[in-house]
Amino acid sequence: MFDTSENNKRIAKNTLLLYFRMFFIMAVHLFTSRVILRALGIVDFGIYNVVGGVVAMMGILNNAMAVSTQRYLTFELVRGDDVRLKQVFSICFTIFILLSVIVLVFAETVGLWFLNTQMVIPAERMTAANWVYQFSVISCINTILMTPYNAVIIAHEKMGVYAYVSVLEVVQRLLIYYGVIVSPFDHLITYAILFMSTSLTVAMIYRIYCIRHCPESRYAFYWDRPLFLQLTSYSGWNLFGALSGLVRGHGLNILLNLFFSPAVNAARGIASQVDSAIAQFFTNFYTAVRPQITKYYAQNDLENMFRLVIRSSKFTFFLIFLIAQPILVETPFVIGLWLGQLPEYVVGFTRIIVITSAIDSMASPLMTTCHATGRIRLYQSVVGTLVILNFPVSYVVLKYMSGSPITVFYVSLAIAILAFFTRLWIVNRLVDFPVCRFLKEAVLRVCAVGALASIPPLLFAHFMKEGFWTSVSDIILCLVSAVTFIWFSGMTKGERTHITEAVMNKIRKI
Repeated sequence: MFDTSENNKRIAKNTLLLYFRMFFIMAVHLFTSRVILRALGIVDFGIYNVVGGVVAMMGILNNAMAVSTQRYLTFELVRGDDVRLKQVFSICFTIFILLSVIVLVFAETVGLWFLNTQMVIPAERMTAANWVYQFSVISCINTILMTPYNAVIIAHEKMGVYAYVSVLEVVQRLLIYYGVIVSPFDHLITYAILFMSTSLTVAMIYRIYCIRHCPESRYAFYWDRPLFLQLTSYSGWNLFGALSGLVRGHGLNILLNLFFSPAVNAARGIASQVDSAIAQFFTNFYTAVRPQITKYYAQNDLENMFRLVIRSSKFTFFLIFLIAQPILVETPFVIGLWLGQLPEYVVGFTRIIVITSAIDSMASPLMTTCHATGRIRLYQSVVGTLVILNFPVSYVVLKYMSGSPITVFYVSLAIAILAFFTRLWIVNRLVDFPVCRFLKEAVLRVCAVGALASIPPLLFAHFMKEGFWTSVSDIILCLVSAVTFIWFSGMTKGERTHITEAVMNKIRKI
């Protein structure tokens, strides 16, 4: 069995490293987003978001295989079979090479046709859109071939490399935005070229690191038909799940483009950037937790796995809530301060997307539990079908019931709630998961914290006059209220004691 104390320390260490990386990147991202929006303009910014969405839809194969690769590598690490570990990596990388060829062919046929005949893009910007598309395809292929190396790093829990590479990413991002501003050429095309260059550089660094520090990542062609079929079968269902997620995300982006203008895509892109920044607070913690869930299952230590799933679900919500609550309460002020302007629909889009993301974040550990078992057919078929309903339902709503683009996000929120409880039911069937315990220790606690912590800032915002210092004070009140209710209502006595002792130990060392 694993040493639970050591696992908790490893999770904490890896989480801190990932947060160091996140704050580095987020600081630059928030600073430069305002600059790039001004440099590109609303229309070009919207074009970049929607064209990138087309390429991302072709990357669903990559997303499905990434989960498979990490799961199988983690299992072989637990078993300690170095030969088998290398064989798994090699056959996975062969599959990724095949996927990159498939994506390239699809991108240069169906993808090009869709871009040039179906999407709503001003005629004078079609040439730039096609250049952006081609550079995005190169970035997509590069991401596919980089994924096995990222899976190796996560399986080994070597999160420090992400923190170190983030320094380079920050420098590159600053150079990108400076290059866009000073470039005498088309700003949209320049932006796409520089972003592609960054992607290639980061991929090269990860590959070199893995080859030097993880021997199994030195690729050598290997063929094992049963293993190939096992991986592709597992990935096939993951493919359906990844497809459903992208239909909700990038599919809805295309749907908005078909019914409205690139300006609406720009508003959606801004809201998604806010959501992505908030999601990093949960993603970094979850990335550190995810291998541990799989390892507990591989050792048949179900009780520790259940405990970790429940706690990680609860704390992922708290991490998002700390940042999301001030943004939800003061959305116009935060976005206006950030961008210097407030595009139409962006406030409503942001609020609903962030709430939906918070609900999905709590379900992520449940999803990892399903993946750990290797029996994902029921999960992906049922949950994937629910999520993919976002597209047809939203289409019907836009076509026959409403002219407002915000309705598609209400549809997404409703389906996210339904999918959350469906995931819980499926995990219970697969591993006899303690549903009542999860509802009591995770769901009820986060609902109580969310409701109670929102009362003081909402009352303050309602009774005080609007103004800069009123908004700043309300944001501070949000943080104080959230921390207070998380500490006293969200955590158990044991969790508070553990955190207090950990902090005191750090202080003593200093």
